[in-house]
Amino acid sequence: MSALESLRARLAELADLSSLGRLAAWDQRTMMPPGGAAARAQQFAALERLTHARATSDEIGAWLGDVDGDGDLSDVDRDVVRVARRDWEHLRRVPVDLAAARVQASAEAQAIWQVARAGSDFAMFAPALERNVELAREYAACFDNGGHPYDALLADYDYGLSAARVQEIFGPLAQALPPLVAEAAARPAAPDLPVPVEAQQAAVLGVLRRLGVGDEQWRVDVSPHPFSLAMSPTDLRVTTRYTGASVESLLAAVHEYGHALYEHQIAPELARTNLGRGTSMSVHESQSKLWENHVARHRAFATVMAAEFATAGVAVEPDALHALVKRVRPSLIRVEADQLTYPLHIVMRFELELALIDGTLAVADLPTAWNDGIRRLLGVEVPDDARGVLQDIHWAAGSFGYFPSYALGCLIAAQLWECLESELGPQDDALRSGDVESIRAWLGEHVHRHGRRLDTEPLVARATGGGIDADPFLRYASAAA
Repeated sequence: MSALESLRARLAELADLSSLGRLAAWDQRTMMPPGGAAARAQQFAALERLTHARATSDEIGAWLGDVDGDGDLSDVDRDVVRVARRDWEHLRRVPVDLAAARVQASAEAQAIWQVARAGSDFAMFAPALERNVELAREYAACFDNGGHPYDALLADYDYGLSAARVQEIFGPLAQALPPLVAEAAARPAAPDLPVPVEAQQAAVLGVLRRLGVGDEQWRVDVSPHPFSLAMSPTDLRVTTRYTGASVESLLAAVHEYGHALYEHQIAPELARTNLGRGTSMSVHESQSKLWENHVARHRAFATVMAAEFATAGVAVEPDALHALVKRVRPSLIRVEADQLTYPLHIVMRFELELALIDGTLAVADLPTAWNDGIRRLLGVEVPDDARGVLQDIHWAAGSFGYFPSYALGCLIAAQLWECLESELGPQDDALRSGDVESIRAWLGEHVHRHGRRLDTEPLVARATGGGIDADPFLRYASAAA
């Protein structure tokens, strides 16, 4: 085989190993009995050791050297080689023992976190979190380029962004959103709608079918924390959760659909290459937030959702349903937050992560810092750790640098939606009838098909004409307020 063929074969193998890891993670969060936690942690560590060794081998360096200067490469192959070199050089800086230790500590901490959250016992979780923070600092030190140590962690989720750039983007949110939230929250709030879990389940499946979810390539499951994982473009797993008489399950399902659709519509020629997945977590989150905020929360789409509830035997007026899903009410739980307060949850987590990683905040002081931040940004008192510092899985998973993507995704989604409607026209009539084909196609063309060929801000610039900008989201927030 030529050097390029050998490189592509190795990248296909690595893509397959990554898919197997995602399958194990999906099982861990949906099907695995609690007793499997220790063994699964060891399995993840073994898989990470194997993957790390294959991804950092000298052979890849040799193939990259042989490919250099080849002027006959296609555009796709040039990007395959460029990103392969970047990934290889990045991973070579991380000792294999550290990579495996982080994966094992993540799996172990997640098992402890589940028990600690159930008992609202941060002290029980603190040692595992201390270990994850220590390993994150060790990992960041592998990439000490004179910037903030958080930059290295952020790069794993959003290559090309820095802590300073995120602070610049988030600044307007922290200033402009609290007054908008206070104004909206002062109005009478739409009442909850009594929707039994059985009707929620039927409505979730009905709405997802309207969006294009079928049995051949999709699974819809239940998990404590909604998530989406794609094993391949034709094996897509989404989950939601049902928490009593609420419509949160429907918003969560549409949100996770956006993630899966992204992976589904990546250009087929990128499959089983290093380019064949979403380019970053913030772009990924923009896809889920676009479907959640700009489709599921659209007044016209309330007609579709109400029809699915009616089919499930629950009469819901579209206007009442729309008022509920657009309700602004500061709350404790991020995944239940409305479209205005949600980014403030993330701004606070980003501030805490920076402080944990640079050592200005001790793990033992994290609950107090959390409670102070929620009070400052949202005006809400935190009654216990389960509904406070223990509510998210990310720090248990060691995923420092992940949280900013959630708010960045809200901003990018608003930018994309403005551009989509500028090109296609208002989507009211299409959404009222449940026709989302034009939206799917526009996103496929402008975002999804590129995979990792474009990094976060270059992709946003190509799709919208500029870098990440808070103004479109603030316009959306002002209208919602």
